[in-house]
Amino acid sequence: MKRRQVIAALLFSVTLAVCAFGAEKAHPLPKALPPYGPVVPFRAPQVEIKKLANGLTLWLVPRPGFPKVALTLAVKGGMSVDPGGRPGLSQLLLATLDQGTKTRSARQIAEEIQAAGGDLSGDALADSIRVSTDVLASKADAALGLLADIFANATFPDSEVDLAKRNAADNLRAQEAEPGFLARRALAKVIFGTHPYSVISPTQDSITRTTPAELRREYARRFRPDQTLLVAVGDFDAAALTASIEKQFGGWKAPAEAPVADVGAPVEKNPHAVFFVERAGSVQTTLALGAFGPSQRDPEYEPAEVANAIYGGMFGSRLVVNIREDKGYTYSPGSFLQVRRDAGIFQTRADVRNAVTGASLNEIEYELNRLATTSPSEEEMQRAERYLVGIKAIILQLQRSVGSQLATLWVSGLPPEELGRESEKIQKVTPQQVDDVARKYFPFSRQTVVAVGEEKVIKDQLAPFGMELKPAP
Repeated sequence: MKRRQVIAALLFSVTLAVCAFGAEKAHPLPKALPPYGPVVPFRAPQVEIKKLANGLTLWLVPRPGFPKVALTLAVKGGMSVDPGGRPGLSQLLLATLDQGTKTRSARQIAEEIQAAGGDLSGDALADSIRVSTDVLASKADAALGLLADIFANATFPDSEVDLAKRNAADNLRAQEAEPGFLARRALAKVIFGTHPYSVISPTQDSITRTTPAELRREYARRFRPDQTLLVAVGDFDAAALTASIEKQFGGWKAPAEAPVADVGAPVEKNPHAVFFVERAGSVQTTLALGAFGPSQRDPEYEPAEVANAIYGGMFGSRLVVNIREDKGYTYSPGSFLQVRRDAGIFQTRADVRNAVTGASLNEIEYELNRLATTSPSEEEMQRAERYLVGIKAIILQLQRSVGSQLATLWVSGLPPEELGRESEKIQKVTPQQVDDVARKYFPFSRQTVVAVGEEKVIKDQLAPFGMELKPAP
């Protein structure tokens, strides 16, 4: 199955465009510009919540006009519940899910979804597995029938599993050639330790040892209607679509066994040390810093979003202006708040020239501590809030993005109304709230540092910080 993260792709495109603009020579703005207009928060559409007799949850979002329907199915239990000794098995499970059912071959599945005007994409995340598509509104019934067959009757043919394993092994080798991936993997292992959230990918050993029989067992264990959400967004009549869903999914039965248990929150005790990943011959160092932050259910989540935007989460943030615009150490630094169901992680990333590895970390330390000790200005607050509200409104113009965001809320135990409340909460964040979360989460003393590059460069450049420096696990 083709994996695609629409929101991430859109954000990447927007970031590239903004960075390209910012790279041009700055010109003074005309005087007497009119003031900003009022920020208009995203108005979440009305969500109709239903549940079938078999336990399948439906979140229906009618959006008449554009003749397409986006369908997203989220199953609780992602990479965090993979069996011991099979890290990343969820990725293979997703890759082979649509490669055959009791009545359809992989080719028939591909042809049928294309005939409906769409394709299938998916994500194996920490807390869920998702499959999504957007099809012509007139073909929604056909797409639902196909998805119902995949979710209830997948067979995982031996030949298709073998092919998927070869592809997964090749993909992992390609990822391991990228310093950004090596940094993300090492940071997750160090921060989460033995908690299941430490796994972000398979290993070559787990890929090799996975069998079709194992995939069938995991599929039977996890893919059950009482642990699944179906989100539909688009041009449809809710009553008619509900009837179609009942017809197509009504025969899907949950097993008698208890569902997969939530893995629970990790212990928030990440080490304050530098962990290096040797990458011989590298001309730059990839720096990745991480520390625990709030989850999406935490009331500090929106203040934390604003604080992160001011620090490094948007173009024009303190970190970007410092090490990109003023000093030229890197082209694309940034920070973000990554959330799982039961944890949030603040992360800072920068690819810097070898010669300025230490200087770059010094400025990152300065900006983290400056946020923790220096209140944001009114202008910084306005720019951060406008950015966060505006980017959310842009992203949620896409029907599939609305489905993805709603699925995230459901997995996190939040109601669909939170889709609109987030923008409203962001606009109500005060400088004092930003100060509070900054003091709590941003000091450099809380950070775990991962450096990917030449070992000698890393050790020589980072020795003055006096932090323990050791190989990443």
